[in-house]
Amino acid sequence: MNLTISGHHLEVTPALRGYVTQKLDRINRHFDQVVDVRVILSVEKQKEKERRQRAECNIHVKGNDLFAESASEDLYAAVDELVDKLDRQVVRHKDRLQDHGHASAKRALLS
Repeated sequence: MNLTISGHHLEVTPALRGYVTQKLDRINRHFDQVVDVRVILSVEKQKEKERRQRAECNIHVKGNDLFAESASEDLYAAVDELVDKLDRQVVRHKDRLQDHGHASAKRALLS
């Protein structure tokens, strides 16, 4: 799995890089055919009172590309929410790959 972590308007510290890598291990545990992962962490400097922290990720898996993004006041919370979204997408993709139409065969036996 190729992992690229980049930051826009912020420096990606080793602690932040380790946190993202640790969280993304959960996705690799669920589905081992992950080819490429690109994570972009950014800080939007708006005129509003709070600074908005964004995390977005593109995952290239065998047969599909998955994308998710999340935003929060805390970058670590945004990464947590991002990984939750990606985990649901990866599990759903894996279920689609493993479902080879066995339900229709059962239906044919019942008829």
